[in-house]
Amino acid sequence: MTMLFIEYPKCSTCQKAKKWLDSNGVDYTDRHIVENNPTYDELKEWYERSGLELKRFFNTSGMIYKSMKLKDKLPDMGEDEQLRLLASNGMLVKRPLIVSENFVLTGFKEKEWAEKLK
Repeated sequence: MTMLFIEYPKCSTCQKAKKWLDSNGVDYTDRHIVENNPTYDELKEWYERSGLELKRFFNTSGMIYKSMKLKDKLPDMGEDEQLRLLASNGMLVKRPLIVSENFVLTGFKEKEWAEKLK
């Protein structure tokens, strides 16, 4: 399975991550997070596979996250409700996202990516 790289092309962190992938010879399939937002089922599977807190899948620095006051609302929302919310708008999802058979990474942390991808 080729890794899936989910990005928002205008995001500078995504651009940096993509450059890192290319310079390290990592094979991946690119996916635009707004044009092809992750579905509820995809997000649920990735969340379960990742071992991460569900909050790590939210773009907490995004304007939509802030305008919806999700910092205050998420603690009172159930897992299912949070996943449905993420599936409703790609701009709510933390990016870039790397999805492979064995792991899921949210955000770009070069050290973490190097450990998983090399």
